[in-house]
Amino acid sequence: MIRLYILGGFAFMLLEMHLNGNLNKYINMKYSYLSTSAIILLAFLFVFEFIRVNRKERADKAKAERLAQGINDDHVHEHGDHAHNHDCACQDHDHHHDHHHDHGHDHGHDHHHSNSKFGRGFSYIMLLIPILTGLFLPVQTLDSSFVKAKGFSFPNIDYSADNPGNHQFLKPDTSIFYGEEGYKKVADKELAQFIDRKQLIFNDNDYLKGLEALYNHPDVFMGRTVGFDGFVYKGEQIDNTHYFVFRYGFIHCAADSGVFGMLVEFPKGTVLSNDDWVHVTGTLSSELYQPFKQTVLVLKATDWKSIGEPSDPYVYRNF
Repeated sequence: MIRLYILGGFAFMLLEMHLNGNLNKYINMKYSYLSTSAIILLAFLFVFEFIRVNRKERADKAKAERLAQGINDDHVHEHGDHAHNHDCACQDHDHHHDHHHDHGHDHGHDHHHSNSKFGRGFSYIMLLIPILTGLFLPVQTLDSSFVKAKGFSFPNIDYSADNPGNHQFLKPDTSIFYGEEGYKKVADKELAQFIDRKQLIFNDNDYLKGLEALYNHPDVFMGRTVGFDGFVYKGEQIDNTHYFVFRYGFIHCAADSGVFGMLVEFPKGTVLSNDDWVHVTGTLSSELYQPFKQTVLVLKATDWKSIGEPSDPYVYRNF
C-alpha cells in the first residue's frame, strides 16, 4: 500500500508543478512533454497498483471468511487420516528434533525479517523526501545571492562533453552538446539570424541564442547597438560605473543552468544595487576585466531604465 501512495505522490507533485507554473524553475519548458509523459505513466502505474492491491485484499478477505465458515474442513480431513499413523509413530522423534531446529531457525528468521523491514522503511523514506519537499517547500527564485554563493568566475570553467553539468557564467555555451562539426553548423546558422541586424534588442525568446552569437563572433558585432533586460550584480567592480547585468537561463534543465549576460558600463553617477532589474541599451565594446585577467564584452550604456521583475525571471535556450 505504501508503494501505491508513493506512486500517487510523485504523479501529484509533477501535476501540481504544471498547474502552479513552477515547472519552469527546473527545466526548459521545451521539454515539458517529458514531465507530462511521466505524469501519465505514473498515473497508469497508480491505477494498475490500486487494482492489484484491491483484488488481493478482496481475495484475502474471502479466504478468511471461508476459513471461518469451515469450508476447508473436508479437505483437511481427507489428508488427516493418511498422515495420522505416520505422525503418531514419529511424534516423539519429530517433537524432539523440531524443538532444536525451530529454535535456531526462528532466531535467524526474525533477524533477517527485521533487517528487511528496516531496509524497506529506509527506501520508502528516501522516496518520500523529494515528494514532500516538492509539495511543501517554496520554490526559490534564483538571484544575485546564488551568483555570490557559487563563486562567480568566468575563466577556467570546465566546459566539455564529459562535464556538461557545470553551471555556466556570462556566455551561453551549447557546444558541449554537439560534436565540433555539428556545433559549427549550428553556430553559423544562428549567426545568420543576427548578423544583418543593426540593433540587437533581445527578448526572452532569443536572449540566450543572441548572447551566444555575440560571444562566438565578437568582432562581427563590435560597435552594434545591443539591448536586453536583466538583474544587476555588482561583482568585483573596477569602478563605480561597471555592473554585470544577468538573466538566469536554462539550456535543458537546472543541471546545465547558468547566469548569462555581460558587463555594462553605466553613465557616471548611476547607483544600483544587487537584484535591481533594468532594461539597458548601449554600444557593444570590450575591455580587460582585471578580476578575470581577460578581455570580456562590455556594453557601454547609452540608455537604461529600472523595470520590475518579470513574471518569469528565467530565460530558456531555443534550439
